[in-house]
Amino acid sequence: MGHPSHAQGGVESGYAWFRLGVAVLISTIGGVGLWSVVVTLPTIQAEFGVARADAALPYTATMIAIMAGGILMGRLADRFGVVVPLVGGGLALGVGYVGSAFTVGLAQLTVAHVVIGLLGCSATLGPLIADMSHWFDRRRGIAVAVVASGNYSAGAIWPPIVQHFVATDGWRHTHVGIGLFCVATIVPLALLLRRRPPAHDVARAAAAAGAASAGLGIPPRLLQSLLVIASVLCCVAMSMPQVHLVAYCAGLGYGAARGAEMLSVMLVCGIVSRLASGWIADRIGGLGTLLLGSVLQGLALILYLPFDSLASLYLISALFGLSQGGLLPSYAIIVRDYFAPHEAGTRVGLVIAANLAGMALGGWMSGALYDLTGSYRAAFLNGVAWNVAHVAIALWLVLRAGRAGALRRAAAGAAT
Repeated sequence: MGHPSHAQGGVESGYAWFRLGVAVLISTIGGVGLWSVVVTLPTIQAEFGVARADAALPYTATMIAIMAGGILMGRLADRFGVVVPLVGGGLALGVGYVGSAFTVGLAQLTVAHVVIGLLGCSATLGPLIADMSHWFDRRRGIAVAVVASGNYSAGAIWPPIVQHFVATDGWRHTHVGIGLFCVATIVPLALLLRRRPPAHDVARAAAAAGAASAGLGIPPRLLQSLLVIASVLCCVAMSMPQVHLVAYCAGLGYGAARGAEMLSVMLVCGIVSRLASGWIADRIGGLGTLLLGSVLQGLALILYLPFDSLASLYLISALFGLSQGGLLPSYAIIVRDYFAPHEAGTRVGLVIAANLAGMALGGWMSGALYDLTGSYRAAFLNGVAWNVAHVAIALWLVLRAGRAGALRRAAAGAAT
């Protein structure tokens, strides 16, 4: 006989895979909040007659809001299920985008983007990742990786669409269209996810996580703190190519267009990396996958130092995307392996907030080091240093988990 959950629509069932498809679709739609503000930045600057730094304030506000909103929405998902934050998020995206179209100044536009990030976009990433982790056990890695690819898919799909409508209809009409589309799609799709995991599946997952946490021998608060610190470390390192690649290529004389192409290559390879890392995590676990991704990211980052020809930069950017894309889902898998299921939303939200904080900090640090030295070499070296610290934490956790596993196997052997 098959696993009872299969017949009841529980973990690893046909319904679980259907749910995964809906989750990816919602994540891709809701991810518009991460990318539309980047596309409209030049138009906003021209219309309001402000400096480029001021025009970037809506983007900064959106990122900070997503950081805070991820934790808030995670708590809501833990308490009420994922439908509540998703419906609220779809409505918030509608209010934020439609409201932004009627703003008359940069301050009002920034407030609208706070709504988009805090209550809208944040609901369509962390809570969905945590939710999908409840519906898979043997294939949890690939499921989490697939839904975590939603924001990368959004980055591949939304910018050209937004740019087209901004050019033909203006940014205000485009924002109204985005807002209405988000409400019309996310809300009904969210209602398809009303089913909760069967109680026996949740209980089994809680028992497994409790046993794993006890074997690891690290207090939950310390483990969560280490994951948050590690998230900041890896994303500071990750931010150097992702945030400054276009400017780096322009400085080398290749032009911003070439840098944008390399960034696109990096993001596409990042999707491949996320899917591959999920497959790997199902075989070696989240901690092992985190360590592997960190080592590969560091090696790819080092390659930027001696090689700066056009062909080599395309290749290295592809390698960098293939190395770093799997880091985020690895954290979510670790959370589900070592923490109670009913805490997953909040704890994944904390890790994602740390990821965004690391990207923001690393992006600023790289720019500051360039201003100080007149070269990106110091910025690349800075990224390598932060990555080494991340490898150290990941390695320590892997060694500790390996020791715990060896002790369990020895105890089992003695008992038999």
